[in-house]
Amino acid sequence: MAQQPSIPKGTRDFSPSEMMKRNYIFDTIRSVYKTYGYLPIETPAMETMQTLMGKYGEEGDRLIFKILNSGDFKQKVGTDEYANATPLALANAFCEKALRYDLTVPFARFVVMHRNDIQLPFKRYQIQPVWRADRPQKGRYREFYQCDADIVGSDSLLNEVELVQIIDTVFTKFGINITVKINNRKILTGIAEIIGEPERIVDITVAIDKLEKIGIENVNAELLEKGLSAEKINALQPIIMLQGSTEEKIAKLKEILAASEIGMKGIAEMEYIFGMLNHCGIRATLQLDLTLARGLNYYTGAIFEVKANDVEMGSICGGGRYDNLTGIFGMPGLSGVGISFGADRIYDVLNQLGAYPNDTRESTKVLFINFGDAEVAYCMPVVANLRANGIACELYPDSAKMKKQMQYANERHIPFVAIAGGDEIAQNKIMLKCMETGEQQLVDANGLAQCELFKNHL
Repeated sequence: MAQQPSIPKGTRDFSPSEMMKRNYIFDTIRSVYKTYGYLPIETPAMETMQTLMGKYGEEGDRLIFKILNSGDFKQKVGTDEYANATPLALANAFCEKALRYDLTVPFARFVVMHRNDIQLPFKRYQIQPVWRADRPQKGRYREFYQCDADIVGSDSLLNEVELVQIIDTVFTKFGINITVKINNRKILTGIAEIIGEPERIVDITVAIDKLEKIGIENVNAELLEKGLSAEKINALQPIIMLQGSTEEKIAKLKEILAASEIGMKGIAEMEYIFGMLNHCGIRATLQLDLTLARGLNYYTGAIFEVKANDVEMGSICGGGRYDNLTGIFGMPGLSGVGISFGADRIYDVLNQLGAYPNDTRESTKVLFINFGDAEVAYCMPVVANLRANGIACELYPDSAKMKKQMQYANERHIPFVAIAGGDEIAQNKIMLKCMETGEQQLVDANGLAQCELFKNHL
């Protein structure tokens, strides 16, 4: 007996109805990006290990899918070296390529390679899949799409303001109520300085980035394991857990971080961003969240994370400022800032809310009934004319029973059926039926695209 086929854990197939919903997500995000002047690019699914490794921190490096070299990939490693090597060392020896972990590092590589072909500041968007060797769970997949927008070559904080506007516009179009959490890595660096642990900023951000998932006690335990004393942890905790309005938190932070130059710079940036957003008519809830850390090492300034207010789900969008990501590829001093929409999580949120528009269930608008070759020959130019007018239609391929063809239209959610039998052909007409209301209209075959029944129901 043949083995039942399967797909890898953390990946999914998508049916036509699911793909129509997903394309609605991609098209909505793409349309907003275009209205803000962003330009599309694509990069390969594979990058070199040298491009990806060391850019996401130790935990991120472990989650990169490595691709074995073709041929005898073991020939460069001796027996003793093989027996004693760590898994990561073996991966470096056996693999020259890997699947991309995100779209930001490949974008930085793209900017450096094409520096003479782009105009700075460069605003790009990119909608492609990424892969992470993570443990699959609700809302977390090993293969998923990201929908990124980035601006490089400008230090202006107006870019951060614009990205929040984009976030707000996209989720307003989706009908999802959101909270945009904002923090600043400079503030977190200042806090690390004030508690006397500036060299442990990476350990601190990686730990507190897990706060929502594992809770404050487990975060403290991880910080203890990383070498922070209980005294330092006790000093850290009340700062990151500050309560109150954005203005109240900023006022308190100015007192706490007065001796930290970088911390005060982060506070000034937050004041500017929140102040400008007050003039933008943002519908989303904006929150200064000092527990937001975004564990990726390349962030240096403002950081963002978006949560759906009405659905239990992880982050559905995130991003931040990175001041020197291109420096690792030989082009220092080029600042950038970007965001990434998690299309797969947005898909799950919209499913739970039932917030898809009705037309995401339809592709074909009209089904022509097939009564036989003579009727098909009559319908062919009518079908061609509808398609030329941008109306999606199908001609049923078989001369099956009428009931079967009507059932096909119902199951496909096709809103109209076109009927041309002997009587209609004799009059050069088409009988158009609305499947939702049962209303019928006898229409001139040459004017089907302009008929009132379409205008009333499409």
